[in-house]
Amino acid sequence: MSTTTPDTRSDASAVLVGEHGGRLPAPIPGERPTSGTSFGRLVHVELRKMLDTRAGRWLLIALGVVIAGALTILFVQQGGDHPFGTYLQATTMPMAILLPVVGIMAVTSEWSQRTALVTFTLEARRTRVAWAKVVAALLVGVAAVVFSFALGAAAHAAAIGLRGAEGDWTFTWTALLGAAGYVLLGLLQGLGFGMLLRNTPAAIVLYYVLPTGWSILGSLWSQAEKAGQWLDMNRTMEPLFSGSLTGEQWAQLATSVGVWVALPLTVGMWWITRAEVK
Repeated sequence: MSTTTPDTRSDASAVLVGEHGGRLPAPIPGERPTSGTSFGRLVHVELRKMLDTRAGRWLLIALGVVIAGALTILFVQQGGDHPFGTYLQATTMPMAILLPVVGIMAVTSEWSQRTALVTFTLEARRTRVAWAKVVAALLVGVAAVVFSFALGAAAHAAAIGLRGAEGDWTFTWTALLGAAGYVLLGLLQGLGFGMLLRNTPAAIVLYYVLPTGWSILGSLWSQAEKAGQWLDMNRTMEPLFSGSLTGEQWAQLATSVGVWVALPLTVGMWWITRAEVK
């Protein structure tokens, strides 16, 4: 037997009357969804979380100011006579330093502001949400790398045309790979730290303090110095910018990336699928 009976009023907005006399709202008109949220829409939402927020916009503004200042200094010094690699470094280094904060806040802001409950209510499959964050971070990183390459090339061309600098476009593919990897891996590392800790101050402090702490420990302890050759990402990525890597250097780079990027991401994604939303 049905538990509700329709009200006999002729009003179009009639409500349903329950078995105990309570009134229930009428069903919302229109077709009901037959499928879950698409992965593309999840990625789009995560992109907005990264960039379309007050913190994200101010971070991008600060990043633009730093890059503009670095390029201005290069443009003025020595008549702008610097190789393309120097201009590219002036655009990629600030991005590699500041963009990981975007990845961190893309995760931690949901947990600190308690909007993760809304996210996981609309999409209960948390693994898909975590992968959407990874894809969104990669898209932001790729766009940043392309923009930095274009901006560095434009600044170098402007120095040649306006300041009479000698053009030096020589640059190896490994150096380009190093510049791109420095930005992308840093962004993914920040995302992994955010998933692990889910606390903005803790994740940011840990991300920036660990390299400094490792360098200090290596200067005081010889064993840490040897381990740093395999685990310190700042050191293992240096050969990329020099133009060539040996087999051992590739292995050192893969080891450091596995420890500081792949492992935090893997454990962080696993933890997000099981962490209680409070």
